[in-house]
Amino acid sequence: MTDWNPEDKALIDNAFKDLLNSIEYKTDKDDVDLIKRAFRLANDAHNGIRRKTGEPYITHPIEVAQIVATEIGLGPTSIATALMHDVVEDSDYTLDDIESMFGKNIAKLIDGLTKISGVTTVDNNMQLENYRKMLLTISDDIRVILIKIADRMHNMRTMHGMPSHKQLTKASETLFIYAPLAHRLGLYRIKTELEDQSLKYTEPEVYAEIHDQMEALEKADFTYLNKFVATVENGLNEAGLSFKIKKRTKSIYSIRRKMKNQGVRFDEVYDKYAIRIILDSSLEQEKADCWKAYSLVTENYSPNPLRLRDWISSPKSNGYESLHTTVMGPDGRWVEVQIRTARMDDVAENGFAAHWKYKEDSSGSNSLDTWLMRIKEFLDDPDNDNEDFIESFQMNLFASEIFVFTPKGEMRTLPKGATALDFAFDIHSDVGARCLGTKVNGKLVPLSTPLKSGDQIEILTSMKQEPKEDWLSFVKTGKAKQRIKRSLKKEKQIISGQGYMMLERKLRVLKLKATSSNIQKLVNYYGLKNPEELYYKVGLGVIDNKKLRQYARETSGFVNYFRSRIVKSSYAKAKLETKGQKPKDTGAEHVELVFGNDEQQLDYSLAKCCSPLPGERVFGFITTAEGIKVHRHDCPNAVMLQGRFANRVMKANWVATERAKVTVNIEITGADRVGIVNDVTKIVSGDLNINIKAISFSVDDGLFTGQLTIEVADKVGLTDTINNIKSLEGISAVNRVGKFN
Repeated sequence: MTDWNPEDKALIDNAFKDLLNSIEYKTDKDDVDLIKRAFRLANDAHNGIRRKTGEPYITHPIEVAQIVATEIGLGPTSIATALMHDVVEDSDYTLDDIESMFGKNIAKLIDGLTKISGVTTVDNNMQLENYRKMLLTISDDIRVILIKIADRMHNMRTMHGMPSHKQLTKASETLFIYAPLAHRLGLYRIKTELEDQSLKYTEPEVYAEIHDQMEALEKADFTYLNKFVATVENGLNEAGLSFKIKKRTKSIYSIRRKMKNQGVRFDEVYDKYAIRIILDSSLEQEKADCWKAYSLVTENYSPNPLRLRDWISSPKSNGYESLHTTVMGPDGRWVEVQIRTARMDDVAENGFAAHWKYKEDSSGSNSLDTWLMRIKEFLDDPDNDNEDFIESFQMNLFASEIFVFTPKGEMRTLPKGATALDFAFDIHSDVGARCLGTKVNGKLVPLSTPLKSGDQIEILTSMKQEPKEDWLSFVKTGKAKQRIKRSLKKEKQIISGQGYMMLERKLRVLKLKATSSNIQKLVNYYGLKNPEELYYKVGLGVIDNKKLRQYARETSGFVNYFRSRIVKSSYAKAKLETKGQKPKDTGAEHVELVFGNDEQQLDYSLAKCCSPLPGERVFGFITTAEGIKVHRHDCPNAVMLQGRFANRVMKANWVATERAKVTVNIEITGADRVGIVNDVTKIVSGDLNINIKAISFSVDDGLFTGQLTIEVADKVGLTDTINNIKSLEGISAVNRVGKFN
C-alpha cells in the first residue's frame, strides 16, 4: 500500500472532513458509519492513484459525494455510492464484494454507474449505446443518473488537466446530454454551471469576453437593482407579505444563446439581471400570494404582456412552479421578476430531492411523476435503434411544453411543436394508429397541424385505418414515432419477402445470380443501407426492370466507381511550412488543412453550414457519404456533432500555404440614409479589394438590412471587412451568418 505524503494526506482528510461536516446535521450515527466505511474502501481502492490534474484520485469521489449531498440533496445511501462509484471499474473489488459489505441496494447503484462508464467510445454506435445505458437507468433508479450528473459536474470543474481536444469533446457531450438532462430533472443551478463550464471550452474567446463584460457592468447594474428592489419591498411590506428577495445575473451561456438566437450584441441583451421574490406562504395560500405579489410589482412598474409566464397554474413537467414577468423599471430599463414561494424555490433549485420532500403535499409536482412514467414507457420500447432513441429522448429533454385538452376537458402535456396526430398517440397507441382525422377547437384540420396551448382536440378513428410512412415526417413525440415504426416494420417485412423473390426472378432474366456479393453491389449502387431496404424497394416497385437493366449495363465498372477512399500523404505541417513543397493534388477543395495528431493531408471540403475561414478554430467531421467536412468550433452544429458522434471528429489545423478564397455571408443593419449602399461597396470592393459575389438591401420603416456574399482569404480578411463596415455612419450591426433568412 502506497503512503501519501503529508500534504496529500492532509488534502484527503480535509476534503472528507468537509463532507462529514456538511451532512452532520441531517444524518444519524448509522448513516455516518456507512459513509465512513464507504470512504475507507474507496480510499484503499484508489490508493496511490492521481488524477491528471495531480491531486490524489480519491479527492474526486469525495467531491462528487459533496455535490450529491449538498447540491442535489440526496441521502446517505447515495453519498456512500458516490464515494465508491469508480471502485469496481478501477480496482480489484467486485460487485459481490460491494454487496457483501454494503448490501444489494448500494451494489445495484454502483452496477448502474459502472455500466454507464464501462462502454469505450470506439465508434458512433458504441457512443450512442453509452448514452442509452445512462438514460435507461432512469427506469431502474433515478439516483444513478443523479450521481452521474454530479460526477460530470466535478469533471467539468477540473477539466484544465485534459488535452484541448478532449476538453472540447467532453464540453460538447455535456451540452448535448448532461445539461439538458439536469434541466429536465429540475437541477437548475447544476444545469447552469454545466452550460457555463462547457462554453468555456467550446467558445473560450466568447466566454471570456462575456465574462469580462458582465463583471464590468455588475457594480453599476446592482446599484440600479437595489433602487428597483427598494420600491418592490415597500409594496410587499405594506401588503403584509412575508418574503425575501434575491438578485441574480443571467448565466454567461444564456446570454450567449440570446445573442446568437436574436442576432444581437451583448449590450442589446436587455434582461441580463433578474430579481426573485420568495414568499413565505402556506400551501393553501401559495397561488393567491404569488398573484398578489405580481399585482403589487406591476402597480409600480409596467409589465411587458408578451413576457408573462405562468408556471403556477400549469407547472412544468419537472415540477417547476413560478411566475415570471419582465417589467419596465426606472430609466427605461427592463428587469425580469420571478415570483414563487419557498417550497417552489426549493423544488426549482434542488429538483428531484425537493420533489419527493413535498410529494404528499403538492399536486403540482405530480407532473414530474407523469414525465417519469412517459420516459419509462419510452425507454422500455425494444424497437428503438440507438440513433432513434437519442433523437427522441433529446425531444423530451429540450422541448418546451404546451397544455391541451380532450373533449371532456382533461388537460394533457405535450412537447412544443407536437401535432394533432401526436395527441392521438398520447391518448393511446391504438387511437393514434386508427386516427383518420382530427378536430381542433371544433374545426376539422390535417393530422400534421401543430398544436398550441389551450387547444381542445377531438380524434376521429376508423378500424380500416393503418399508420402511414409519411406520418413519420411530421410527428414529434417518441411514442408516436415508435408506434408508427413498429406497424410499418411488420408491413415492410411482408413486402421485403415478396421483393426478394421478385429480385431473384428479375436478376435471372438479366443473366445475373442473386449472390450475396451481387446483392451488396446493388445496395451500394442504389445508395441504400442494407439488402432489406433493397428488397423492400423492389417489392414496392420503386426499383423496376428498367433500373435493374441500367445496373447490369454499368456493372463492369461498378467496383472501381464505388470503392471508397481516403487519400493520405506524408506531407506534415513542418514540410509545408519550411520546405515550400507543393502538396500532392488530392482533389480537395483546398490544401491548407492537416488532420489528426500525425498532421496528415486528407481530402476534405468546407461545411456550408458555417463556411470556416483559414485562421479560425476548426475540426474535421467524417461524414458517411461526403468524406471529411470541416466545421468551425462555434458552428451551429458543432455541439451536436461532437456530443453525438465524437469518434468521427478529427483534430484539424491550418497550415501556411497559398490560400484559395472562401465565400462568406455577412448581414448589415442600420439607419437608412442616402449613399449607404455606395459607402459599403466602396469600402469592400474599393478600399479592401474584396470581391462581392451577391448584394441586396431592403428598407423597412427607416431601418435597412443589407446582405452581402463576399470572397475572403482568411479570418483576418473577414474581421477587417466587418470592422471597416462598422465604422460607417448609421451602421448598428455587422454579423457573419451561415445562410440568409
